[in-house]
Amino acid sequence: MNTRKLGNSDLHITPVGFGAWAIGGNGWEYGWGAQDDADSIAAIHRALELGVNWIDTAAAYGMGHSEEIVARALREWRGPRPYVFTKCVLRWDAKGNISMNFKADSIRQECEDSLRRLGVDQIDLYQMHWPPQDNGPSLEDTWQALAQLQKAGKVRWIGVSNFNASQMRRAYQIAPITSLQPPYSILRRAIEADALPYALQQGIGVIVYSPMFSGMLTGGMTRERAAALRPDDFRSRNPEFKEPKLSKNLELVEKLREIGLRHGRGPGEVAIAWTLRNPVVTGAIAGSRSAKQAEGVMRAGEFHLSTGEIAEIDSFTGSLGLAKVAG
Repeated sequence: MNTRKLGNSDLHITPVGFGAWAIGGNGWEYGWGAQDDADSIAAIHRALELGVNWIDTAAAYGMGHSEEIVARALREWRGPRPYVFTKCVLRWDAKGNISMNFKADSIRQECEDSLRRLGVDQIDLYQMHWPPQDNGPSLEDTWQALAQLQKAGKVRWIGVSNFNASQMRRAYQIAPITSLQPPYSILRRAIEADALPYALQQGIGVIVYSPMFSGMLTGGMTRERAAALRPDDFRSRNPEFKEPKLSKNLELVEKLREIGLRHGRGPGEVAIAWTLRNPVVTGAIAGSRSAKQAEGVMRAGEFHLSTGEIAEIDSFTGSLGLAKVAG
């Protein structure tokens, strides 16, 4: 796979990276349900075999379990070592409930815990998972803590996740931002209004998450499967997986399937390629829970939609009253 330089860093990443959210398993507030660890490791290995050179995880995914599984997979991997990205500020309690902690001592402890779970001496990209809900000064406090971890050599590069342009401006006054990780998909385009233009202006790398909208756009979601989502799968609480939105979303999937069939590609690959069509986007995070799933999406970075096909998708979403260009 070709690679792209991530922001101001020396990291050159493949257009698609392995997303380790779902492999955290269940037992926590935003889990995807039960997950077999052997399947997770096989998924990571298949992604790496297909040329993917970065893995994105977070301390909160499975309350540390995702990071541990990533470490296990890499210990067993005999090929080139991929970059490992993780995140901080989300903490958990014994019942798996998630809360945010922006205190500097908490951030330092999180970093040490992630280094231990991942089995590394240095994290390639350490990201502030969320800005504070009150948009207060703890944003600056936390970003300063990340900058200090970078100076101490604990992490190579630092980035933000789920920030808007105003929040990035505030952080940038303290230390440069290597990357932004926002949600972005055909169904979720709000970042086109201000976050992406600011990232372009400042040369900030962009790695988007949920390009397949948490599995909705893979082609594997059906009405029956959506109805059967278990309570320990956070998607069971997402209105996009319920009527009246579900039917329209599934219509979109059929349009993506139609376009993909022209190229021998699946709808998930079309959905990922749609995000990568945007020149501001450096890479897209694609989650996989098995080697078979990895096989179906990790080559999406090699697939390019035509201008006509992009217009076809945008026109179709407009006709259904789905996501429109922000602004």
